[in-house]
Amino acid sequence: MRFDLPNGSSVQALKDVSLELKQGELMSVLGPSGCGKTTLLNILAGFLAPTEGQTRMNGHVVNGPAAERGMVFQQGALFEWMSVRDNVSFGPRMAGQKSAQYKQTVDHLLDVVGLQDFKEKAIYELSGGMQQRVALARCLANDPDVILMDEPLGALDALTREKMQGLVLKLWKETGKTIILITHSVEEALLLGERLIVMAPRPGRIHKEYSLPFADLGVGADLREVKKHPEFNERREEILSMIWDMEEEIMGRQEAS
Repeated sequence: MRFDLPNGSSVQALKDVSLELKQGELMSVLGPSGCGKTTLLNILAGFLAPTEGQTRMNGHVVNGPAAERGMVFQQGALFEWMSVRDNVSFGPRMAGQKSAQYKQTVDHLLDVVGLQDFKEKAIYELSGGMQQRVALARCLANDPDVILMDEPLGALDALTREKMQGLVLKLWKETGKTIILITHSVEEALLLGERLIVMAPRPGRIHKEYSLPFADLGVGADLREVKKHPEFNERREEILSMIWDMEEEIMGRQEAS
């Protein structure tokens, strides 16, 4: 992906990024600022068309947004004036479903994310963590094949974030959805990625890939116990050092220029 600038120069945001996901995989994407994580997610969502190459899903080329790919943003992007239930049912209603079709699904999802007692509340009445639960439920109500998450837990406090991490793992295991999650947190990437991609910047590219046991271990478990796993600490230190070296290299380039 290359962005051409008004002054005639360009920025190579991504280069030679190639990967394949299997149905039901949970992949986390990690890397320093400017490595193209969000650009990659926007291409997968169909918000951006790549300068070269293509994205294919279920045998067809992705050339725009579609219901088969759901997006959960860092801020919920919810309709503030609508109730929780109306937000979650928005997709099915826009698709022309009758209330008899989607009501049971919406009620089930509100139960799953723990918001059944808040279904008549307006979004502005909810905490940040509760709003992200609504965003997850709204995404699932459209029954996408793939859920794309752009730092969905980044703005939450530590305790709420840990609870939401557990919820993401629960939904992944119960629904069998394919999930791609962008994060700046090494711990979160390790906890939520059975497959973890570390990206390097300038231009953005895949630097290293891991297959990890922690997402499976974390389903229904105390995530603080999972973090005590010897391999968890080993991988965390390894990836932190990797990203720190990248950041040092970036700063060195900036100083040299």
